[in-house]
Amino acid sequence: MTSPSPVRRAIDALRSDTVGGLLLIAAAAIALAWANSPAAPAYEALRSLEFGPESLHLHLPLQAWAADGLLAVFFFIVGNELKQEFVHGELRDPRRAMLPIAAAVCGMLLPAAIYAAVNWNSPATLGGWGIPMATDIAFALAVLAVVGRGLPPALRTFLLTLAVVDDLGAVLVIAVFYTDAIAPAPLAGALAGLALFGFLQRGRGAAAALNASRVPNWVVYLPLAAAVWTLMHAGGVHATIAGVAMGLLMRTGASATETASPSHRVEHLLRPVSAGIALPVFAFLSAGVAFDGIGPVLGDPAAVGIMAGLVAGKLAGILGGSWITTKVTSAHLNPALRWIDIAGVSLLAGIGFTVSLLITELSFTGSPQTLEHAKAGVLLASLTAGLLAAAVLGLRARQARHTP
Repeated sequence: MTSPSPVRRAIDALRSDTVGGLLLIAAAAIALAWANSPAAPAYEALRSLEFGPESLHLHLPLQAWAADGLLAVFFFIVGNELKQEFVHGELRDPRRAMLPIAAAVCGMLLPAAIYAAVNWNSPATLGGWGIPMATDIAFALAVLAVVGRGLPPALRTFLLTLAVVDDLGAVLVIAVFYTDAIAPAPLAGALAGLALFGFLQRGRGAAAALNASRVPNWVVYLPLAAAVWTLMHAGGVHATIAGVAMGLLMRTGASATETASPSHRVEHLLRPVSAGIALPVFAFLSAGVAFDGIGPVLGDPAAVGIMAGLVAGKLAGILGGSWITTKVTSAHLNPALRWIDIAGVSLLAGIGFTVSLLITELSFTGSPQTLEHAKAGVLLASLTAGLLAAAVLGLRARQARHTP
């Protein structure tokens, strides 16, 4: 039997969360080092490079293409994986699905409240209350993959559900409180495109005709996905929502003529693209936050509120919200998990890079100094939360591996 080629082995390795996580973290570390080196202007020039058609409102900086475009591939996989869990996996039981959803809501409300309390007497910075609400799902899953070997798979599902609900809530907050205007016509077009996508997945006649034709499926679905993404972006909604929505619309059951469902086939195809290209490029272009000292940052109420919200607020909100939910509702914790596992995930949720930085940009456009301090606050909070989570989950993982 012929051994796989080096390219095939590399592609297969990229389907591992651990390999993808290490690439993501390495890309972020390189970006941070470059952004804080004498060559920082070159880094800024690179991620500020603009290209794309102006007529479609897509003349965007390279950083925006990575955050809105490449990241949509990752969010498609996340939505698709979540759909599989809701239909066939852990989240089929509403009592278990309820717990991470309630945890996500509490993990958004408490950090926002903590930020507002810290900045109550600072009207100039109070508008940044949405910054500590968001969890960076890509970085959180990467850290869990690297340190969590041996932990129950149910913990990843809990984090995945929590982070998706968190991101959807954060995007809703951006749309309502941090967006100047929503464009109804493009948004309606995006919804129509999603409806067509769902019909092609579930409409038996349409799906059968497409599968029976000589036209490859990607010839239909790829332009449709691009159109939905473009219209969502033009509508004023964060375009990664298009990826999540299409992932949730995927068909997870195989027909009589299929060897695997469309959901599993597409995930198998796209996961190496996400782990090997989309996430590392996104991290490289988004994680380069310049840091000019701890003193000015700790003296700015915006940065203090962000750090307190992301580290303490996420921990107390998610862990406390989960515990209370099990006491007042029929929701219950998966028997394979312990509350220390939920504490570790709660800390992981304090990694707030992507959407937190986006809301920071929207909150302090007229105050460059506050903007830089707030970005540094997001960086410090995310680093602190990630290290604390790695310590807790790493210890639990070692215990789990040595427990018979």
